[in-house]
Parts: sequence; structure tokens; C-alpha cells
Amino acid sequence: MPRVKANSKTTDGKKTAAKKQQSRTQQKTTKLSTDVYDTNGKKQGSLNLPKEFFGQKVNKSLLKQALHIYFENQSKHTASVKTRGQKRGGGAKPWRQKGTGRARAGSNRSPLWVGGGTTHGPKYRNIQLNLPKKMKHQALISALSSKASSNSIKVISNIEKIDPKTKIIANLLKKIGAKGTNLIVVSEKNPNVKLATNNLQKTSVDTAINLNALGIIKNKNIFFSKEAIEKLS
Repeated sequence: MPRVKANSKTTDGKKTAAKKQQSRTQQKTTKLSTDVYDTNGKKQGSLNLPKEFFGQKVNKSLLKQALHIYFENQSKHTASVKTRGQKRGGGAKPWRQKGTGRARAGSNRSPLWVGGGTTHGPKYRNIQLNLPKKMKHQALISALSSKASSNSIKVISNIEKIDPKTKIIANLLKKIGAKGTNLIVVSEKNPNVKLATNNLQKTSVDTAINLNALGIIKNKNIFFSKEAIEKLS
């Protein structure tokens, strides 16, 4: 039987595909590690983030649905106007139907008259949309994973033990180079961290239990304490 020579192009293609796949897996694993800083802004090393929260595939459609529900529940829809049936007066016909030379009119509370009712105006609506717990959880995971992939998550050690002074957080953000809005996530309610961020307009504090997709997405930088990472896990 004649020997069949292996096609060098196919073998080279397989090798390049394998290399690309290996580089992709390496990128995915490197994205799960983040830098750790102390309260003075000095880098102390790196920390591996839990894959079940920070290394999952981002579900954009679910994330969009969750954000829509959060924004819709925040809008109150309290504006309300009166229709012609709710305005006072208008019981008698302003003038007789014929013979006056003027247009026909049945009520002085018509929307065409000054002081009349409003047509198709806004009315009070009590809208409260709900998202199932599992979908909320998956939306939060998608938000955390998207932030981890863009390298927007950092870990601060001993941040829950700081004094209630604004200059500590301000110097920390300045030395790290954090620009834009910031979210500091702690394990539980911490009055010292809350007082230290009250005078910083673009910095907010939240606990690991109260995290939601909107709070993660609307902030550019997310800072976790080590205790908060353990609380998530």
C-alpha cells in the first residue's frame, strides 16, 4: 500500500488552533486574579477571585432585563392630571345649540376651553416589577464577571478596620488612581467606612448581602474587602 503523506497545512492549522485555545484559557484564568492593596494604597500582591461569581459567562439579555426592572421600580410615576369629568363645573350648556353664530359647545370644561380638562395626560401609576431570586442571582454574577473581565475589581485589606476619616479613603483612591464612580463592598454594615465616604460624592458603600446588578454596573471601580469576598463565597 502507498504511504499517505500528512498534510502540513492541516497540522499547522491544528497547532495554531490549539495555541489560540490555550491562550484563551490562560486569559480566563488570569482575569480571575486581582490586585490587593492596603489602606495606604500600596500593592500587597494578588488574590484569586472565586470562579463561581467572577469567572462566569456574561448573560447580556438577563443583565439588560434586570437593569430595566431596577430602573423602572425607581421611577415613581406620581404625575396626575384631571380629565374633563374630574374638573369642577361644566354642568350647564354655555349657550343654546343654534342661532348664536358661535360654535357648538356642551361644557365649559371641555379640553378645548381654558380651564378645561386635559386629554391623554399622565396619571398616577403604581408599578412594581419583580424578578425571580434565581434570575437576580444570575444577573449579579453576570455583572461581577463583566467587571472582573475588564479588570475593574480590586481588593483592599483591613479597610473594615479604618478610622472614620475621609482623608483615608481619599488618599487610597488617589494613590490607586481610581477615576469615576467607586463602590466599596464590605462584609457587613460598617459605620466607620460609611462615615469615611460620606463626603466623597462619587464613592458609595454597600454590603456583600445587599449587592445587586445595578449597583455593580453603574460604578466604574469596585473595591472589595477580603471579608466581603469570603462572605460572597
